[in-house]
Amino acid sequence: MTTLIKAHGSENQFFLLDQTTLTTPLTDAELTQLAIRLCSPVTGVDNGADGLLVISDIPEPDCAGQMRVINADGSEAKMCGNGLRTVSRYLAEKTGQTAFKVATLEANLPVHQAPSLAENVPAFSVQIAPISLAAADLPFHYQDLTTMVDEPVPEFIPGQTFTAIAVPNPHLISFVDHIDAAQLGKLGERLNAANPYFTEGVNVSFAEIRGTNTLFVQTYERGVGFTNACGTGMSATSLAFAQLHPDQFDAQQDITVFNPGGLVKTHVTLAQSAAASQIQLIGNATFTATLTIAEADLHQANLQNVTLTPTGEEAAYQEFVAAVTA
Repeated sequence: MTTLIKAHGSENQFFLLDQTTLTTPLTDAELTQLAIRLCSPVTGVDNGADGLLVISDIPEPDCAGQMRVINADGSEAKMCGNGLRTVSRYLAEKTGQTAFKVATLEANLPVHQAPSLAENVPAFSVQIAPISLAAADLPFHYQDLTTMVDEPVPEFIPGQTFTAIAVPNPHLISFVDHIDAAQLGKLGERLNAANPYFTEGVNVSFAEIRGTNTLFVQTYERGVGFTNACGTGMSATSLAFAQLHPDQFDAQQDITVFNPGGLVKTHVTLAQSAAASQIQLIGNATFTATLTIAEADLHQANLQNVTLTPTGEEAAYQEFVAAVTA
């Protein structure tokens, strides 16, 4: 039998699969099939999830493991900030370490255990990198722009400005007085269908500035749709906020980023170039349940005989959210 973990960061929901525990690791085709079926709210387990996080060994001495991100639609993302926190917790408990690196598709990222947010609400801090504003790295195509920073794009939404940042997932960010979820969803759907601007799709975030170092961010995520929280989206938005709104940014303090699933903290260290800047994402790594399944069923994405065991951590997380958002 094999054990998977249901986990979340700011209610961004995932299933964790450690390939090193299997007799035969799943192939890429099997991982795609499993993610689509397991993460679906219709065919999946425990109301599905936003993605499948795949953990593997990697022969690099400073890395505790490798993380791959398979979205709910079967596509693969370069990174996932909320997911990285949950994988970091898993690897910390597996190896007994509290600080190490995790290999992602683009970079080996340092992570460390952070002080718990509340009783039974463990937290981790992870670096979000690499960072780029270059059109070719997102990629985007709009007029002759090589970067898009606080740029009016009436073809998207008249009267709003947009900033595009890769971290390394591509993000399109707009600061607004009030988030119109219907408008966000419409733009997110449009830019993740065939379009001439973001030919590989893009995560779209609207953000409200609610005070010094305080944001509320909602994201339409590529390969997922609306999500309770997007770690790289909140990180990219924090960087854009620090660059574009220096009068409301205190570089000595963390930024509090509220989202539909709760909140995270980010810490932005600006440099002369965006690529040289640094972003830390700090937030919960909550394990809500364990799933027990036969390895043969896992290879076939057969979910008919899964045993689900709640951990009890979700109640503690909800108490924490209620306390900080009251």
